[in-house]
Amino acid sequence: MNDVTLLAISGSLREQSLNTALLRAARKHAPPGLTIQLYERLGDIPPYNQDLDSAEPPEPVADLRGAITRADGLLISSPEYNYSVSGVLKNALDWASRPGGASSLGGKPAAVMGASPGNFGTARGQMALRQVLMATRCQVLVQPELLVFGAHHRCDENGEFTDETTLALLRELLTVFRDEIRESAR
Repeated sequence: MNDVTLLAISGSLREQSLNTALLRAARKHAPPGLTIQLYERLGDIPPYNQDLDSAEPPEPVADLRGAITRADGLLISSPEYNYSVSGVLKNALDWASRPGGASSLGGKPAAVMGASPGNFGTARGQMALRQVLMATRCQVLVQPELLVFGAHHRCDENGEFTDETTLALLRELLTVFRDEIRESAR
């Protein structure tokens, strides 16, 4: 496998989201051989309802599952809400994890990162997200980690990450993740 395609999902619906900005930076600074596609329909996914989870689920759910299936891996950047993952992201992962035996998440490589204006850089939210991803049988990248604290100070007036330390750590995560996906495909 030469080129690797990642589906990038932000756990935030906010227009000026630091986590969406971090994913845009990932796309801009991706190493050669890595393509990052931003998933933009998280807000369209209805609350999980097993009564609607049939052979023909709601169209946004089918879209999410298909996008995950087509990608070589997932890159998730999420804020931390109440020491955990955002509700909209958890809901999307609940839909994507069904049906249990044929989940689009089963065996899918996943990398987690997060940006926060606070001092902990989404550390607790990432722990909760890693737990959810492991429960869905994703192959979660352990190291390197990217927890961007004080993220609003690491962006320019347009909301783009410009801090060289953050960008170097982001490039390292992307390179390691790309290489691990390539290695596992052999």
